[in-house]
Amino acid sequence: MTDHQPLIGAERRELILRAAVRDGLLDPEDTPLAAFLDLDAVTETVAALHAAFPARLDVLHAFAAKANPLGPVLRRLRGLGMGCEVASPGEFAQALAAGFAPDRIVLDSPAKTRRELALALDLGVAVNLDNWQELARVDELLAGRPTTSRIGVRINPQVGGGSIAAMSTATATSKFGIPLADPGNADRLVDAFRARPWLTWLHCHIGSQGVDLSRMAAGVGATVDFAERVNRELGRRQVTGIDLGGGLPVNFADDRITPGWDAYVEQLRRHAPALFGGDYRLVTEFGRSVLAKAGFLASRIEYTKTAGGRAIAVGHAGAQVATRTVFMPDSWPLRITAHSPSGAAKQGPLVPQDVAGPCCFAGDLVARARPLPLLEPGDLVCLLDTGAYYASHHFSYNSLPEPPVHGARTDSTGAVRFETLRPAQTVDDLVTRTLG
Repeated sequence: MTDHQPLIGAERRELILRAAVRDGLLDPEDTPLAAFLDLDAVTETVAALHAAFPARLDVLHAFAAKANPLGPVLRRLRGLGMGCEVASPGEFAQALAAGFAPDRIVLDSPAKTRRELALALDLGVAVNLDNWQELARVDELLAGRPTTSRIGVRINPQVGGGSIAAMSTATATSKFGIPLADPGNADRLVDAFRARPWLTWLHCHIGSQGVDLSRMAAGVGATVDFAERVNRELGRRQVTGIDLGGGLPVNFADDRITPGWDAYVEQLRRHAPALFGGDYRLVTEFGRSVLAKAGFLASRIEYTKTAGGRAIAVGHAGAQVATRTVFMPDSWPLRITAHSPSGAAKQGPLVPQDVAGPCCFAGDLVARARPLPLLEPGDLVCLLDTGAYYASHHFSYNSLPEPPVHGARTDSTGAVRFETLRPAQTVDDLVTRTLG
C-alpha cells in the first residue's frame, strides 16, 4: 500500500450506508446504531501489507487481536494468511477458537500467569517474555518439559515517545519489556541468552498512534543491533528471529492511506538493513492500521436542540463505542459525515454543531462545534475510520447494549451484500448477562 491511496472513500461509504438502510440494518427503534466493516478493503489492505515486504523473507504478519477480536474478523484475517498476536487469556482463547494454528499465534501479555505460560509452551505458541521474573518462571516451567515454542525477550530500546504518551512504549520508564539502556541490562541479557539455547528471539514495540515511522524503525534498528551483538559474543547465530511489533499510525484526517506499508519498509531498510539479508525470521503485529480505514459507525440522530447559540444533535454513538474519542478528543478526533435518512450525503450550509452521544454525562460528545450541514431528527451521522478499537470494544456505561457489526462486500454485479460479524445485543440479552 503506497501513501495516499484510498481504499474506501465517500462514494463507497455512501453505497454501503444506502444499502444498509435499504436492508433495514439501521432501524430507528431496534438498531439506531450499527458498525460496518468493508471486507473488500480489508482484503486489499492485507494484500498490500504482504506485498510491502520482500518475498524472499520469512515473515509472519500477526494481527493484533486487541484491535478487533470478533471471531468472524479473526477468521477472515486467518484466511488471508495472517497470524494472530494476543495479549490476554481472552484473546489467546479467541485466537484458538478462530482456528489459528498455535505456531502462528504470538503471546505478548505483560502479565502472563503461570497457567497461561504453561498452556502456550504446551501448544507451541510463540512467547515474548516481558521481564526478568517471567524469564525465571519459564526456566521453571521448561524443566523437564520440551516445547516447540519460539521464545524471545521483549526489550525496550528506550528511543523515546511520540505525541500521545499513552501510546508510546519506548520511553525511559515504559512498563513494557527489559529496558536495554538501564545499567547492566545489556550485559545481563547477553548472559541470559548464553545460558539458554532455547532463547532465540528478540521483540520490540515502540508504540502506535502518534509515533513517527523513523522512531519506530530506529527502535527496531536498536533491537537488531543487539541481536547482532548477542550472536557475535556467543559465537553462534542464537538469535534467529526479530518480532518488530506493530503500531503503524493511522491518518484520521482524511481518506488517504498515509503512511503506507511501503514507507515503513523503506524506514526499516534505512535503520535496520540487517533485517533484509535473510538471516532472521520476522514477525509483525499490526492491528489498527489493518482495519481502521475499512470501518465506520452509523448512528441515527434522535433529537436536535440549541444551547447558548450552539446547535446540538443527540444520537446513539457516544462513549460506549467511541471511548477514546470522548475522553481524549484532541488525541483521537474522528471525522464525521452527515446523511439524510436514506443514507445520501446531506447537503446545505455548514453549521458548527456538537454531535452528542446517549451517555448520561456532559462530556459525551464525539464532535465539538463541527461544521456540518444542519442535522435534523432522523438523519444519520457516520463516524469514520472506526474499523479497529471502536465498535468491537464496547464500554458498558449506562448499560447501553452492544451495537451490531456488519461486514460489507460488493458482488460481481456491484451490489452490496452484508454478513453479520456480531449481532446486536438486545436489552433482554443485557439483562440476562448482568442479572442472571
